Amino acid sequence: MDASSFNSSLLDFLNHSPTPFHAVNGAKKILQKAGFIELHESEEWSIQPHSQYYLVKQDSSLIAFSSGNGDFANSGFRLIGSHTDSPCLKLRPNAEIPDRSYLRLGVEVYGGALLSTWFDRDLSIAGKVFFSNTQGKLSSCLVDFERPVALLPSLAIHLNRSANENRSIQKQTEIVPILGLETGEQKPFLNALKKQIGSSSPIDILGYDLSLYDTQKASLAGLQNEFIVGARLDNLLSVYCSLRAILECDRQNPCVIICSDHEEVGSASATGAQGPFLKSALERFTGSSEAFSRAISKSVLVSTDNAHGAHPNYREKHDSGHQPVLNQGPAIKTNANQHYATNGETASLFTLWANEAKVPTQHFVARNDMPCGSTIGPITATLLGVRTVDVGIPTFAMHSIRETAGTLDAAFLTRALVAFLNRGML
Repeated sequence: MDASSFNSSLLDFLNHSPTPFHAVNGAKKILQKAGFIELHESEEWSIQPHSQYYLVKQDSSLIAFSSGNGDFANSGFRLIGSHTDSPCLKLRPNAEIPDRSYLRLGVEVYGGALLSTWFDRDLSIAGKVFFSNTQGKLSSCLVDFERPVALLPSLAIHLNRSANENRSIQKQTEIVPILGLETGEQKPFLNALKKQIGSSSPIDILGYDLSLYDTQKASLAGLQNEFIVGARLDNLLSVYCSLRAILECDRQNPCVIICSDHEEVGSASATGAQGPFLKSALERFTGSSEAFSRAISKSVLVSTDNAHGAHPNYREKHDSGHQPVLNQGPAIKTNANQHYATNGETASLFTLWANEAKVPTQHFVARNDMPCGSTIGPITATLLGVRTVDVGIPTFAMHSIRETAGTLDAAFLTRALVAFLNRGML
């Protein structure tokens, strides 16, 4: 697997995925091109051996499935999990805030965003819009302004002399992006949104799920192009790696990838990992509760979510024996308190698969005096009772508006995942 061509396609996927809706839409196009057949939850399924399928929930979560030999009860599932969402600023339902000279946007902070990085960026708006069509029925479409339409200017240091010391950010009053000048026009943002929909007929916008994003494209950086720098690397890197893995494996075994929404806010939703989407699909694939239970006992989930690369300027923030380095392979993530679902067996299994693919691995464990994050791994392991290992690509500046990863690691992870999917009995 050539890392250069891999990263070119990866950058294209990142740059066309400003929201979970766009990421899933892009994933659908990749799967359709590869011959995957779309399933719908509301319809009856007829799963055939050696066939490929995908299904989408609410346009922000996706499952892709290769049936392999079709003997799920005896073969088990090889599962790869990731998430489509990233910390961001989401627009409130009544977003327009006229303010004498300026039009501002009311937003909510979604997830654990590193807020200081959102200031002084060229921001655009993308997401999903709901409207009534000419027949009076509810319709929806994806929108993306693509160009900079909003900004969040910092306060000049002359007016805040302590800005470089212990700065705190007041989310309600300081995180209010400016959309433009106040002109007296009624609902200028909704009018601009209607133009984005592009309908030739009058429409009535009823609602939306929109968020702000940085218009600067993901790119390579470093003297030797050692780094990928961009928005939403956590966790679209893993989403893309899982897509490539299910396309490049031999598909002789039952393989499933699940890309869930709402991980950054706890996964408790219909489209999140705590919801029924994955379990319901697997039960329908197997056809009976007996076959499902037998299949799960033989299955393994690789939960893929970015890991903290050891920051060279802050070595003291990392455990001295567990300091993942960018471009030295995916990190196996372990936590004794089950914030990660890895145990000795599953860590060893992943190491075996990585060794087969000639992929180096590392280990991440948080310091005892610092909390670690969590992933969909423990949640899915709890819901399904499936053996699980948590792994991730080492990353700097996680949850920043621009994160950094190594240019070798996504291809490394994909190769290890292909080896996992190609394995016989687990």
